[in-house]
Amino acid sequence: MIRALTAFATRNPWRVIALWAVLGIALTILGQALVPRVTRSAGADFLPRTYDSAAALRIAQDRFGVEPDADTVTVLVARPDGRPLTTADHGRIRAAAAHLGSRRVPMPTSEDRPSLLALDHSQTPKVRPAMTAPDGSFDLLAVQLRGNTADPGLHDLYRAFRDRAEAEFDAVGLRAGFTGGLADVVDTADAEEPTRLVVGLVMTGLIVLIHVLVFRSLLAAFVPLLAVSVIGGAATGAVVGTALLTGIRLDTSTPGLIGVVLIGIGVDYLLFLLFRFREELRARPELPPRRVAADVSRRVGTAITSAALTIVAAFATLGVATFGQFRVLGPAVAVSVLVMLLAALTLMPALLAVSGRRMFWPSRALTRAPRAGAAATLATLVARRPLALLLASVALLGALAAGLHGVRMDFGGPGGGRGTPAAATAAEIARALPAGVSDPATVYVTAPDGRRLTPAALGDLPGALARVGGVGRVGTPVLNADRTAARIDLYLTADTRTQRARDVVSGPVRATVAARTPAGLVAHVGGTAAVFADVATAVDHDLRRVFPVAAALIALILLVLLRSLLAPAVLMVCVGLGFAATLGASALVFQHLGGQPGVDFVLPLVLFLFVVALGTDYNILVSDRIREEMARPGPARAAVARAVRHTVPAVATAGVVLAASFGSLAVDAAPATRQIGFATGLGILLSAFVLSSVLVPAAAALLGRGLWWPVRPVGAVGPVSSAGSVPGGRAGSPVGGR
Repeated sequence: MIRALTAFATRNPWRVIALWAVLGIALTILGQALVPRVTRSAGADFLPRTYDSAAALRIAQDRFGVEPDADTVTVLVARPDGRPLTTADHGRIRAAAAHLGSRRVPMPTSEDRPSLLALDHSQTPKVRPAMTAPDGSFDLLAVQLRGNTADPGLHDLYRAFRDRAEAEFDAVGLRAGFTGGLADVVDTADAEEPTRLVVGLVMTGLIVLIHVLVFRSLLAAFVPLLAVSVIGGAATGAVVGTALLTGIRLDTSTPGLIGVVLIGIGVDYLLFLLFRFREELRARPELPPRRVAADVSRRVGTAITSAALTIVAAFATLGVATFGQFRVLGPAVAVSVLVMLLAALTLMPALLAVSGRRMFWPSRALTRAPRAGAAATLATLVARRPLALLLASVALLGALAAGLHGVRMDFGGPGGGRGTPAAATAAEIARALPAGVSDPATVYVTAPDGRRLTPAALGDLPGALARVGGVGRVGTPVLNADRTAARIDLYLTADTRTQRARDVVSGPVRATVAARTPAGLVAHVGGTAAVFADVATAVDHDLRRVFPVAAALIALILLVLLRSLLAPAVLMVCVGLGFAATLGASALVFQHLGGQPGVDFVLPLVLFLFVVALGTDYNILVSDRIREEMARPGPARAAVARAVRHTVPAVATAGVVLAASFGSLAVDAAPATRQIGFATGLGILLSAFVLSSVLVPAAAALLGRGLWWPVRPVGAVGPVSSAGSVPGGRAGSPVGGR
């Protein structure tokens, strides 16, 4: 299969390039336009139906008409001079609110999104009075807008409504501030836009610079980035299309995460091909470049396929998760990586066949023997002092892993960016009202027999809830239209996204509901704090289930690939140390030193899947080469040295590129995204420079050919090329593959 694909691509390179260009551009456009239709951000939607907050959400939708895609914006209206509102001011606020709630807000046009594919969010907002501050300094209005909060089109609609509301209240001498979910998202996005642009340019420049320094060629610097951009767009479009056809809903962060992953691994795969292509062109100058490209693609394609399938298999284990956000992430990443694998076996070989030796112009690397560099020095050190290097590596990883002591999971901190208008409005509200006033927890009460309810039927439940510590105020019970359900809003004293709010809801609030709900009635607790409390339970359950399954599957893949019992065990121990060190370092930076409540709840899973799977990729490349070199006559340590000399440059370069790709997330305003960016970047660097370059080779040097027990590496090895040979090695040797 690999031979057939690479052979076809190198025989028909222009056709393959044209096909990928058309597919890439078309799928990129479709994917970007259709992303809002297949994503959702409501955590309760990803919870199994058995969880309390998920049941509360169903009651809210079925009995109270809460729309699943509705988002509430809290509007603060006050006097510009800061004095308490007068009776006339309250009247003007009510009139302006009624006017705003009766006028349709048209969807603003945007040149960035195709009008035929963009959703039309034009709507008449629902505007209702919420409450007045105890000191009379402001009134709050609740405004409901429908749409996906990740959709740029809804962002434009919110901005249009915000501008209209500000003008409406300014006309009557009042000022308005906006906060809440959608306002937080839009203000944060606006504040981050310059930073994201700069980071994107810096990351792109860094990747290009690395390629220029390594290959001394402009074409080799830009071709990988251009190719991966086309492939990444095609992969995102394929994921979005698959989700649209199957009815799967993705988390709003999934498309962005896929883009970062594909840039990293795509550049990695092309790097492995470029390193090997350069070596073979140097070693066999008499052969046509197209033939060399076919041979290189076939041989390195085997290692790339094994590496990609390892990632796919690791993410496939998310299918056993109960939390929907995890369960949909697995297929999404698997589909995108398979698209990248197909491109690595077709588009990339076609690009090599077309460019030939021009790929490395103006470098003269093809006409001279490579110089011994840092890789050769490391190879000699590994062969001479394997035990010392192994102990030093384990000590470093162990020191970083010590940060795991006392680690806690954080299931969501306060939303919104610091210093934004939405954050300032939220702070103004919090000075006069309970912190959770704009996002209350809610108790829904129903009768299983369908009988009608009255406020009296709720008994002492509202009063008991008012006496719970952490509940600042209890709203008046509200009955739905047919009086078959009741809603009780709880305004917590803590921000609803904090650990304190989750502890209050999951502990005393639910305990009070269970004890004080009248006989014959059923009550469920919903709202943001309740959702995150249930998410915490679901994630803890899934981590205990996914980790062993993923580890067993990766071990099985290594067993098949390496045809050994001991080598997979060594690699799994090494990647386990790398995982512990990365998570420990993250806890040290963000929790112990940074003062955050803990590490984000998705971080252990993301690290396990990305760092372990991608780190295993690098280990596969190095281990496969070690096995090949050990099949040659001579001491085992000399074989390890040859393998290190030839594979470390590719692994190190790939690791830096991938770490830079993930590390670009570390400047994001969202704490969770910053943690993921920092941790994955660090994990990849540890995998490339410590595990694959030092720890695994040192272990192989100590164990010798016994590493491959019970099947020793045997077999013929191709002749040594005379051109470009180096002491103790052979030119034209594979970069991580046969």
